[in-house]
Amino acid sequence: MATKPLIQARQVIKNYDDFRAVDGVDFTVQPGECFGFLGPNGAGKSTLMKMIYCCSPRGGGELSIFGQDPDKSPAQIKNRMGVVAQTDNLDEDVNVTQNLQIYGGYFGIPRKTLNEKIQELLAFMALEAKATAGIRELSGGMKRRLVIARALLNDPDLIILDEPTTGLDPQVRHLIWAKMRELKAKGVTILLTTHYMEEAHELCDRLLVMDKGKVLAMGKPDELVKNNLPAYVLELPGIKKEEVPLTGTLQVELHGDKLFVFAAAPSELEKVALQFKGQLRIRTTGLEDLFLKLTGRDLHESE
Repeated sequence: MATKPLIQARQVIKNYDDFRAVDGVDFTVQPGECFGFLGPNGAGKSTLMKMIYCCSPRGGGELSIFGQDPDKSPAQIKNRMGVVAQTDNLDEDVNVTQNLQIYGGYFGIPRKTLNEKIQELLAFMALEAKATAGIRELSGGMKRRLVIARALLNDPDLIILDEPTTGLDPQVRHLIWAKMRELKAKGVTILLTTHYMEEAHELCDRLLVMDKGKVLAMGKPDELVKNNLPAYVLELPGIKKEEVPLTGTLQVELHGDKLFVFAAAPSELEKVALQFKGQLRIRTTGLEDLFLKLTGRDLHESE
């Protein structure tokens, strides 16, 4: 018997005056999976997340979380989810533990149970040494980990991570990824927005690639790349399309001042590379290449 989706969206839209931020989006999220939204700044990812975590009413279409409409049953839905928004919004007037105690109080968790849970989560996020530290004493990575710990206080069935590692150094980013994998192993469903290709590939079972409010592609990360691009690519800065003869499986795309030459086998690209001077690297194709093909722009471009 098929598992009922934990989240289901059909033709969801969101308008801000004359601007359509989300334009007819369809997707489902199954219990226990990590589902990601990949796109550049302004793609509509965060707007979509706000509708899911009951912070912004949708402008049209159908949306259900845990079988309920977020516009009609926000309290019931929020009680079963944890949210890590883009901004840390911690209370700087109280310390680390007090931040968690205040937040836990919103869920009516008994004091003894709450304190035990706080100790457990501080250890889980490698913050036990900072239990009595002021928020201003924490690094950016520590604040991010504290916000994630806060989002887990109510033992959520669903955790929403809106660009959780933006601006963090690689060491902290990898720590957060490891913790997300641990949560997923425990059966927690994860909804992730990101514009980091590596993050999407590391964490997500399935991806929805979007830009300008629209869905461009959806599926498993490796399958998305495999189904849309040849396996290998050679980058040629300052080369024109007509300078590369299209033999065999070669495909070319020009983005900015760089020509991307795709082929099914590296040997085909080695022949092309010999025609041009300089240190040229042949590599396997990835999500960034996919996004360039679908949108004509880099994942980190906002316009």
